[in-house]
Amino acid sequence: MAHLRKPLTVALAINTAVLVVETAGTFEANSLSLATDAIHNLSDETGLAFLLLAYTLRAGLSSHFLRTANVFNSLGLLMISGVVVWQAIDRIFHPQLVLGVVPIAAGLVAAAGNWWVARTLREPSKEDVAIRLAYVHNLGDVLVSLAPVAAGLATLASGAPLFDSIIAIGIAIFIIVTTLKAVLGSEEELIWPQNVDCGHHNDPIKTQ
Repeated sequence: MAHLRKPLTVALAINTAVLVVETAGTFEANSLSLATDAIHNLSDETGLAFLLLAYTLRAGLSSHFLRTANVFNSLGLLMISGVVVWQAIDRIFHPQLVLGVVPIAAGLVAAAGNWWVARTLREPSKEDVAIRLAYVHNLGDVLVSLAPVAAGLATLASGAPLFDSIIAIGIAIFIIVTTLKAVLGSEEELIWPQNVDCGHHNDPIKTQ
């Protein structure tokens, strides 16, 4: 499984670059829709980092550690998404200036980056269920990352920041729903399938 480290490293590097672009764009544009997508990519960053770590450490990572890590990752994602919804609702009643051109540019970069990550993981995903999950997830993220682009275009066209808040709420709700579905739909494994080796070649995690 050592040959899986390279594509995972590349995917993590690409996702990191996307995260940096979106974070910088968030502060530059004061855009909540971009901030929400950056939060989503931060969660992806954690998942890819754990996958890479699992195939880098000699002993791999235990299934208990992965499940515990994903509990906190999921809870953190839900809490931050809730804060974003609250902030977006507040901005609807107290509008703030948003530079629409920045979410457009950063969103396009993020969409391209997520597509690149998915392309990088396509072949490895045929060998590992957890990588397959990351591959499919990033394919979906291509569309999610286009939401800030739509927000930026609507902001430029209308001259009002309202659409940035509305789309931020939409992205946050999407994150909350998909995270809850992943958690509630898995009794023990949460986000990570139980039949993933995770570097334990002599003690694979068995499927129930």
